[in-house]
Amino acid sequence: MARRLRAPGPLVAHFLIPAPPMQNPAEPMVYRGLTLDRFQSDAIRALSEGHSVLVCAPTGTGKTVIADWTVEGALSRGKEVVYTAPIKALSNQKFRDYCRLFGDEKVGLVTGDLVIRRDAPCRVMTTEILRNMLLGGEQLPELEAVVIDEIHFLDDPERGTAWEELLIYLPPRVQIVGLSATLRNARQFAAWLGQVRERWVEVIEETQRAVPLQFWVADVNVGLRSPPEFARQMQKVQRNAQPARAAKGGRHGRHGPPRAAPTTHHDVFDLVEERDLLPYLYFCFSRKNVENFARSLGQRLRHSLLDKQASREIAARLDAFAVDNSSVLEPELRALYEKGIAFHHAGLSVLLKALVEELYEARLIKVLYCTSTFALGINMPARTAVFDGLRKFDGRSLRPLTTREFMQKAGRAGRRGMDEVGHVVIRTDAEEWHYNERSLQTYLRGEPEPVRSSFALSFNSIVNLLERAGKAHIREVVDRSFLAFTLQSEVKRLERDAAVLAGQTDRRSKKDAEKLTKRAEVASGRVWDDVEARIEFLTRIGYLDQDGALNAVGRVLRHVQIEEILVTELVLEGILEDLEPARLFGLLCAVNKEFGRDVRVRAQLKDQDLAVARAVQKVRAGDVVRESEHITGSEVCWCPEMIPYGRMWAEGKSLPELMNWLESQADISGDLVGAFRRAKDLAGQLIDVWAEQPERGAMLRQLLRDVSRDEVLVVD
Repeated sequence: MARRLRAPGPLVAHFLIPAPPMQNPAEPMVYRGLTLDRFQSDAIRALSEGHSVLVCAPTGTGKTVIADWTVEGALSRGKEVVYTAPIKALSNQKFRDYCRLFGDEKVGLVTGDLVIRRDAPCRVMTTEILRNMLLGGEQLPELEAVVIDEIHFLDDPERGTAWEELLIYLPPRVQIVGLSATLRNARQFAAWLGQVRERWVEVIEETQRAVPLQFWVADVNVGLRSPPEFARQMQKVQRNAQPARAAKGGRHGRHGPPRAAPTTHHDVFDLVEERDLLPYLYFCFSRKNVENFARSLGQRLRHSLLDKQASREIAARLDAFAVDNSSVLEPELRALYEKGIAFHHAGLSVLLKALVEELYEARLIKVLYCTSTFALGINMPARTAVFDGLRKFDGRSLRPLTTREFMQKAGRAGRRGMDEVGHVVIRTDAEEWHYNERSLQTYLRGEPEPVRSSFALSFNSIVNLLERAGKAHIREVVDRSFLAFTLQSEVKRLERDAAVLAGQTDRRSKKDAEKLTKRAEVASGRVWDDVEARIEFLTRIGYLDQDGALNAVGRVLRHVQIEEILVTELVLEGILEDLEPARLFGLLCAVNKEFGRDVRVRAQLKDQDLAVARAVQKVRAGDVVRESEHITGSEVCWCPEMIPYGRMWAEGKSLPELMNWLESQADISGDLVGAFRRAKDLAGQLIDVWAEQPERGAMLRQLLRDVSRDEVLVVD
């Protein structure tokens, strides 16, 4: 059911923004031959009236139509529009879509990794790129609207600050189209957004999916059952097991109770195929499992999942791909694809990733094993979404998926116009059911976690803001953050509670009131205290003068956006200046990407590499970098084993040649390409650092040309 909501009244009073008149629901609109759903029509009407919108609707309901209408409208008026997304796969897909819709000449892609037609009127960007443009002082006078897909990424611990900064820096005249499938506190978010943008923000909510979901639990011993039915079956199994244990004279007998056969992904395939629920996405939380599961199913199946016509089509597509990419499309992979089976993860070869997405879009893949990245925003639904489990390792411990993570993946089930129902299957075993049942009950309530701010200005943002407008402006930015907004709401609540308690006469109430007042004071200053600590650090280490002005080192930091303090210190120590181009590129790779723990590195560091690595390690272990880690709460990246791979790429070695010097249980060629792309971006930043050294600039520009080839230029 669609709802068009008003943001809270105080917002209007504070900025004297007139509330839009309440209108009677109009007839649904038609766009590109499609009769729009009510929420789509409401959003477009609000945009037509000049308002920004925050659209919250389940995955697969058609939020993208609103973005497409916004883009087409801006282009028709000769204006500029930007589409931002949190991940490369989504950015690249929208770039391809918009090139098809509006023509190549009107659409550009700017992701840091790739730059294609940067001056096009419609640009698909990562959020950080647009934030950096605004932070650097670009005015963008023709920019009419910005679409922010997956706007709930604002609470991402590592990248969320860029979302808040973008929304603060954009001129108020620019319309915002915020899209999210999982924004529980939409009205609170819209109230902040309206305040910071100084214009009305309509909240458009749709609670019904276009294709409803049906949930199943898969166990080889029980079959495919609905969660309530499965729970009853498990209770029956447990009751029957108790007399058997008692008859053996003990709780478990000498060796414990007999264990039921574990449920594998093969069992899930059999259960799903039996119900005619293909195609399906099978979500794993391990790249190794994603690849191994796909290959093992391919070996198990003696037949293709494709009919004769689809088999001919996929063979033709693979033949065309192999003309230029025969070294990538190995015979085993080709045989797997021809059976309608594939795998997809972030580390996969960029060429194979693009191929798999193309085949999947063409409905030539019936079973796709994938990681979470395939669930985020990419418009590639299936009839069924399968979960290998409901817990994932987050780097420290095994934790349940959040409701948002679960629904993001589950939402891929159900193809609009093709399926009456989307199916969600959870693979489980009897011993796992205790954990899965509790998590599943939470997910089925359908209440995603509220979006919380993770605002923390980077050192680079601080020095740029200081140079442009001074410390007072930074305070203004901080006070306009979503974090400050939510903390101020908390302060008001605490103050109200303290006032109530203070009005009571007993001693305990007065003590409680004093505690609440103290908490309010701490909350009120917390955001600015963090920024001041960073400014004080930059001043103490000599990046800023006592009056806050940037000195020579501070002006270096102004250009560095990747491992800011470490790279700035390397520039300050002169370590980067004497390196030949290829070795410099290897070093830039080593400060932006680390090999996984299961990767065996076979390329040895040459003597010159070792000398550079020792010099960097000395800086890495120094007080300045260590203290920056303490302030930010995150470790800097330093992986000297990466140096020879970046060096060899800059020297002209091919990706297959480099992969011969690595051993991994999963394809990590995509990770290598990602490291090369980020190193390329960092090299571009160094051109600005050495702007007054034309020889260095010329060397770096030649280096960029040398490394910009093959997979690094693929729109994956």
